[in-house]
Amino acid sequence: MPEVRNVADLVRRAADTRPDHPALHWHDRVITWAELNRQVDELAAALSALDLGGGRPAVDGAQHPPRVAIALPNVPEFAVALFAALRANLCAVPVNPGYTARELAHLLSDSGAAVLIGTRDVLAIAGEDAPPHTFALGALPRGDVSKTAPVPEPVTGGEDLAVLIYTSGTAGTPKGAMLSHRALLANHEQLAALDPPPAGPDDVVLLAVPLFHAYGLNSGLVAVAYHAATGVLVERFDPADSLALVARRAVTVVAGVPTMYVAWSLMGERLADRFKSVRLAVSGTAPLELATAERFTAATGQPIHEGYGLTETAPVVASTIVGTASGGRRKPGSIGRPIPGVEVKLALAGGGEVLVDGPLDDDDYDTDSPGTPGTDPGEVLVRGANLFSGYWPDGRDGPGADGWWHTADVAYADADGDLFLVDRLTELILVSGFNVYPHEVEQVLCAHPAVAEAAVIGVPHPYTGQAVKAFVVRSGEVTTDELVAHAEKNLARFKCPAAIEFVSDLPHSATGKVRKGELRNGVA
Repeated sequence: MPEVRNVADLVRRAADTRPDHPALHWHDRVITWAELNRQVDELAAALSALDLGGGRPAVDGAQHPPRVAIALPNVPEFAVALFAALRANLCAVPVNPGYTARELAHLLSDSGAAVLIGTRDVLAIAGEDAPPHTFALGALPRGDVSKTAPVPEPVTGGEDLAVLIYTSGTAGTPKGAMLSHRALLANHEQLAALDPPPAGPDDVVLLAVPLFHAYGLNSGLVAVAYHAATGVLVERFDPADSLALVARRAVTVVAGVPTMYVAWSLMGERLADRFKSVRLAVSGTAPLELATAERFTAATGQPIHEGYGLTETAPVVASTIVGTASGGRRKPGSIGRPIPGVEVKLALAGGGEVLVDGPLDDDDYDTDSPGTPGTDPGEVLVRGANLFSGYWPDGRDGPGADGWWHTADVAYADADGDLFLVDRLTELILVSGFNVYPHEVEQVLCAHPAVAEAAVIGVPHPYTGQAVKAFVVRSGEVTTDELVAHAEKNLARFKCPAAIEFVSDLPHSATGKVRKGELRNGVA
């Protein structure tokens, strides 16, 4: 296949090689690769005609492409907007269309987006914070793509910034992970090196994970373009409706999250019947409960392969496909082994390091920090061409000079080299695979005039994996319902507390920090 430097060239390549092959299914619509490529050309021409000014300079003087914020659900226009922005030498900024005005305002301001493409509700919420150029879903501009006004060939690619995806920061303020064309494309080359590869040109891939998420965007939508395969868009996940869609469209690959499999695994005989066409089911973004995996396998006869990744790794780092592709046994709780082209090592508490690149024994552990494989957890460090370029706008906290990046995840590797996640060094809460940092929720709760102090932790939840629980010290009269309503005005739904417990005070350390360990022990 011809070399690709710009992610948008994947669509043009697919249109050249398979023009009449279905690119996307959405409800009763079928969009071919030729049609999708034409729509991308038209929007790219329109975006190129806008006066967007220069990019925002980084601290090191580099010039970033102007940003296009895309706040859409899983609809064909998302694909058109993403690839058109990249073809027009711009940077795409995927946005959760369910964000509140506060969340949206921060993202638009911080990214310096010059264009916003969103639903009419999003444009209304943006209000005065909207960028100079806004376009509503259903009213995207079309530029002239005639021979007299051809679409300019992309000049960006490689190390140039392609996508800016915001992930919650430990200080409560979301920060943008800078993903280059190189990083996004590298992850597909790495996965394609698996034998057999997880996807190919004859596959029909279910696109139910939100496309504004790194998993749904690159492992879903862009993967479909990379292989010139077919994607089936699911705008809003419903267990029964999605199962019917899987059967109707003869889906072969399902890229899902634990909550989807929880719902499906409880649907009995319908699951087995509707999943007959599926050859591969993968789960990511959060740990999958063993009971869910067992129910699913008992009904369908096939396993759910778990993967591990982060927004900053574009996103796949490891998968159980790696170990089982060569006949290995899938182990409950394991996230598998590093995919080809990705290096993983564990930084042990005693200062030693373990490179996870195959079976391990005692010799793999530093003599200054002796241990036995499978017993010594360490922080996960990653190195590979799929890594991000640091956080917006100056590339801070990116990979080190040696290429290694600290994930803040803690894992151990067993004697076979299979990885098992243990915990995080930070206090991240994963709700249906979406990042929730307690500090952001605490800031919102403490902004209420009747709240003196608040502390937030994650608690187990049978459907979403974790849920947000808040401990609140009141300074005035306020009810649970009033606080929940206050939170819903300022936070996306998945960040809102599922439970609020009023307490007379919170446990503090000598330095004044809330002892969240005591709070967790109280709800364990």
